Amino acid sequence: MGRGSGFGKTILFGEHFVVHGVPGIVSAIDLATDAEVKRIGEGITIQDERKGAKGYTEKKRTQQKESIERMLTIMGIDLEKTSLEIWLGGRLPGFSGIGASAASSVAIARAIAEEFKTSLSDERINEIAYEAEKAYAGTPSGIDNTAATYGGLIWFVKNLSGGPNTIERLNIKKPVEIVIGNTGVVADTKEMVAGVAERMKENPEEYERLFDQAKDLSFKARKALEDFNLREVGRLMNKNHLLLQKIGVSSEELDYLVNLTRDQGAFGAKLTGGGGGGCMVALTPGKELQETVAATIERERFQVLRTKIGIQR
Repeated sequence: MGRGSGFGKTILFGEHFVVHGVPGIVSAIDLATDAEVKRIGEGITIQDERKGAKGYTEKKRTQQKESIERMLTIMGIDLEKTSLEIWLGGRLPGFSGIGASAASSVAIARAIAEEFKTSLSDERINEIAYEAEKAYAGTPSGIDNTAATYGGLIWFVKNLSGGPNTIERLNIKKPVEIVIGNTGVVADTKEMVAGVAERMKENPEEYERLFDQAKDLSFKARKALEDFNLREVGRLMNKNHLLLQKIGVSSEELDYLVNLTRDQGAFGAKLTGGGGGGCMVALTPGKELQETVAATIERERFQVLRTKIGIQR
């Protein structure tokens, strides 16, 4: 039996913009998906025991099957001659927006490699997981699978010419508490990415201006994180959410939770991930503020994760 794990993540700056070459900042969180793989049974069977938003696994099932087929193909494993029993679990729930698909792809790739007694580098695992992410995101940026593979806090720039992406580890003074709130709406990342691309074609000048602003935010946020100026990080997160609203990827539920957490003292809050539903993230340094914000979201009957950014692997 082969085993593997992949980290969940939160994108602090740059979702959607990063697909088009704007720098993004992503942090793994201290929750992971675990996978076990056995070469038994007939065909490919999946036992998904992750906790998550109602309907997540059902809605993603077709994409999940395609992602595994993509992984096996790129790993050189004959689909017609291979039978696999795959189990998924771990502490990372199946929410939209926290890298659940990427975490599972990394976990499965590592488990398959171990079951087939193949030694693969993190770089190769990341490449395999990126191929798997195409099933979920169409044209993925690569930021989710990178965080799921390497962990930590990462500065990420997609190479639009097809060369290696920029993956740079960022260091901050200490891990920082955050709250992730789940709208309960299962989003389709592929549709959200395609929608942004279509609106970009319709309004190229406006989107060029917005993308320039997003790029500026990312560089300012990097400096604020490295200086450990958390108030500034929060202020920039708020501005990033406004840009995401302008490109049409927020939702009524996301905006409600973002405003709710800010009212409760969060330093900053924004959607995280593909948008259209899924999750938002609030910067809540210190256990007391984290609990105040998390408890408020729970009283509104939304699901919550209490976690941290900046935890090194």
